[in-house]
Amino acid sequence: MCGIVGYIGDKDAYPILIKGLRRLEYRGYDSAGVAIIGKETKIYKKKGKVNDLDALVKENDVKGNIGIGHTRWATHGEPNDTNAHPHTSQNGKFTVIHNGIIENYSRLKKRLQDRDYKFKSQTDTEILANLIEYIYLKANGEIDAEQAVRLALSKVIGAYGIVIIAKDEPDKLIAARKGSPLVIGIGDGEYFIASDATPIIEHTNSVIYLNNDNVAVIKKDQLTLKTIAHDKLEPRIQKLTMDIGSIEKNGYEHFMLKEIFEQPRSISDTFRGRIAADLSEIRLGGLHKVMPKLEKAKRIIIIACGTSWHAGLVGEYLIETIARIPVEVEYSSEFRYRRPIIYKDDIVIAISQSGETADTLAAINIAKESGATVLGICNVVGSSIPRETHAGVYTHAGPEIGVASTKAFTAQVTVLTMIAGILGKSNKQLSDFNYSRLIEELVEVPKKIEEILKHNKLFEEISALYKDATNFLYLGRGYLFPVALEGALKLKEISYIHAEGYPAAEMKHGPIALIDENMPVVVIATQDNSYDKIVSNIQEVKARNGKVIAIVTEGDQVIRDMADHVLEVPKSHEVIAPLLTVVPLQLLSYHIAVMRGCDVDQPRNLAKSVTVE
Repeated sequence: MCGIVGYIGDKDAYPILIKGLRRLEYRGYDSAGVAIIGKETKIYKKKGKVNDLDALVKENDVKGNIGIGHTRWATHGEPNDTNAHPHTSQNGKFTVIHNGIIENYSRLKKRLQDRDYKFKSQTDTEILANLIEYIYLKANGEIDAEQAVRLALSKVIGAYGIVIIAKDEPDKLIAARKGSPLVIGIGDGEYFIASDATPIIEHTNSVIYLNNDNVAVIKKDQLTLKTIAHDKLEPRIQKLTMDIGSIEKNGYEHFMLKEIFEQPRSISDTFRGRIAADLSEIRLGGLHKVMPKLEKAKRIIIIACGTSWHAGLVGEYLIETIARIPVEVEYSSEFRYRRPIIYKDDIVIAISQSGETADTLAAINIAKESGATVLGICNVVGSSIPRETHAGVYTHAGPEIGVASTKAFTAQVTVLTMIAGILGKSNKQLSDFNYSRLIEELVEVPKKIEEILKHNKLFEEISALYKDATNFLYLGRGYLFPVALEGALKLKEISYIHAEGYPAAEMKHGPIALIDENMPVVVIATQDNSYDKIVSNIQEVKARNGKVIAIVTEGDQVIRDMADHVLEVPKSHEVIAPLLTVVPLQLLSYHIAVMRGCDVDQPRNLAKSVTVE
């Protein structure tokens, strides 16, 4: 959830740290701080965004070749200067930055207080710093800093990605991971540490992803990797495939707008190499070893959170309709706590953009313990979910920096469409003709989205009319009901306008009471099997003076004559419609948020990767 960055080498650390924190700010932006080792360890931290920290630091000494930095999403303790990281132990022996939650912090704090430790902050991180110090000092010189860290972590329950400076060993950094991601970049006589690869890519493409219970001791010319239990490990070096341009705005005002406009490419990249050149076949190499189980599946369970859960709902419609296999879609956070019934022949599909979603990782472990085959759909290579699942498929959306997910959603739906097609073909629920048609329709999606994006000015004009609304209602049927949910979520996330998504037929079972001349109703009404029904729903809204913004198939005159505003999408098969209709909703949310003066890339209280419960 929070952003971690570290550097050790011959260069000045601060410029690397502050730039890295800006790259990671999408992970949290309540406060930020750095610690630099020069003649002594200097710590600067500030409530607010990374720019606020930089303004503070410019008036002070930041010389030093070793340092750590942190940008925070608050869990324990409100956002303020005191609760900002780094945190230093009571006697100054250890300085810590931390992503995650120490679940047994209360018990550990009480034990330390009983031993005369005082605490300045409300954070669980300060407890960890003091626990390490207490163990270190109690040993009276018989252990080094690394041993103190490992012993302390053996007493910790919870999740952490941490980087530590030890005052008595100022030539090294100590990093450890359990549940919260850490990656180490390998340079020439230097190392970089970060929560993900975005701050590292401009310095090196050689990285080591820490696994759970790994501890790394890093000097500028040496890295030693061990387990918490002190077993020595051989680091596995991997190559990054992202490029620096993919994490820059490239002329767009916001990352979110850039990522909306990148969707033609990200969808193409997701099916490229997986659809035969002659459009005769879909091949997903990542599922090859589990295909016999997948083809015989009697039930599929999809687990996800947020936008990924909405993609999973689209997947339910796709797989049940095309392949005729029962599908259940579960919130990961509920699945892990409600004693779910899982059979050994179940297929569980976990969906996550980051691959680090804590609730989804916990749900994966439950499914694996029950004997199910677990697959992952994930965007970040080397993240935890691909390593914890039996098999899976990477989306190729590229880095998504905007907190409100856009291109990750359409990439996930693209993968689910391909999985549904493969299953439908293999179990003979999908004819050769319809299989070919599905592939042809999918391949045409990028061009069709490009056509939608050409009308961005129209979306902006309509947004201006509704930017001051206090509530929105989103309606859709069938495949488009999850799109309604996703459209409502986008508006809530970035504009702070209350919005709800509903199946259109459910409107008269309660939400219709809300409709009046002040209620904008976004209706996703492309021409499909339920078209006549949704036309009736629009008439019900208009009869109550509601304002209708309709997403329709191009050329639709029936709804145009009824609706207050019409946004057209190219004609497509109904199974492809979610990939097209979500784009106007993304743009409406974006423009409304900008006009309201909201920070669309960094909405309040949110962070990109939810790596804590």
